[in-house]
Amino acid sequence: MPHASDTLLRASFFDFDDIARTPEETLARARFVEDGVLRVREGKIVSLTPWHAVRDAIDVEAVTDLRGKLIVPGFVDTHIHYPQTEMIGAFGEQLLEWLDRYTFPVESQYHCATHAAAMSDFFLQQLLANGTTTALVFGTVHKQSVDALFSAASALNMRLIAGKVMMDQNAPAALLETPEESYQHSRELIRRWHHHGRLGYALTPRFAPTSSPALLANVQQLREEFPDVWLQTHLSENPQEVAWVKTLFPEHDGYLDVYHHYRLTGKRSVFAHCLHLEDQEWQCLHDTDSAIAFCPTSNLFLGSGLFDLQRCWQQRVRVGMGTDVGAGTSFNLLETLGEAYKVGQLQQYKLSACEAFYHATLGGAHALDLADNIGNFNPGKEADFVVLDLAVSPLQQLRHQNSKDVWERLFVLMTLGDDRNIAQTWVSGQRVWPRAPSACCTAAKLPG
Repeated sequence: MPHASDTLLRASFFDFDDIARTPEETLARARFVEDGVLRVREGKIVSLTPWHAVRDAIDVEAVTDLRGKLIVPGFVDTHIHYPQTEMIGAFGEQLLEWLDRYTFPVESQYHCATHAAAMSDFFLQQLLANGTTTALVFGTVHKQSVDALFSAASALNMRLIAGKVMMDQNAPAALLETPEESYQHSRELIRRWHHHGRLGYALTPRFAPTSSPALLANVQQLREEFPDVWLQTHLSENPQEVAWVKTLFPEHDGYLDVYHHYRLTGKRSVFAHCLHLEDQEWQCLHDTDSAIAFCPTSNLFLGSGLFDLQRCWQQRVRVGMGTDVGAGTSFNLLETLGEAYKVGQLQQYKLSACEAFYHATLGGAHALDLADNIGNFNPGKEADFVVLDLAVSPLQQLRHQNSKDVWERLFVLMTLGDDRNIAQTWVSGQRVWPRAPSACCTAAKLPG
């Protein structure tokens, strides 16, 4: 029955009604409602119904008319570094040199709570301006970096998972901690923020080279103490990195085995990149129900390699899209999907628009073990969604007009689209971007 507090939006809608197990199944799970009404109540989806089925039963004056726009579930970013926002587009290096030259100096600033708060506000507004409503985020080694991010996300009632970096070797001294400090500070943050509203905590060992056995043992202990937290780290991003891990951990059977030995694989474990996996590592990811974050823009930008998305389907490994800012060059998941298509083309794999949007929405939610909460318009899901304008430039308008069906329109959107196509972003049933004029005036300013 209608409720006085309901929000009603009329537009076109696109989502997936259930998890897909093959690329072909994404098409079977796809749902397109050309003219529909979304009913939202108290931050949750009540229904998505064709307009003709409800038009005589609702007050038309109460409906927000967004005809001509396409509404999709909020985009899910499964791998991103918020402190690296201010160094995006850094020139000339591959992974290990890039960390030393750019990343570590920038991250050293986040001991300052004021700086962390300003960058947290800026970062979250970049997510929302690009239609991302859920993200798995790296902070820095500093507790205050994560406190600031969670505080800002909590004010938006945003679903966000984040963690402070855990790192005790092979990095600048100012960014190192002892295994005991890493354990204690992470534990404090878990108790303060995990399950605080829509927030979740992720244990965040940066990657194996910056993690001693003692630190990894402490990560394992925290995972056992708090079994429903997430874990995020990097895996097999760069050939030199893979070789380095083998010299640091010769007793282990490859890179992934370092994490698996400490029981850090599993349903809520998300491994970024995974470009140079061996057969037994693919099998381990499948057997443990671990997930991969596919980060095409950063993989290309750092020259790291090409991700084998087809192998991911074959091995039945969960996968979501990651922008990986700041090695990634855009917050925008439309642009990220366009780069993913090119990565597939280089390997004779045709990434359809249907499959691509699945990875950016329900597939990403599934990778984060959040498909029961977000990712589509099924009743009871959290009301996070994006209003898309499909044609914001003369070129887009031309291609939109001569596209023969929704699949071609979506493909054009992911190959020509960018942040200009994000008309509105809604979180928990409230429009949070663009913000009201009064809110814009109070936005935090960047330092300097």
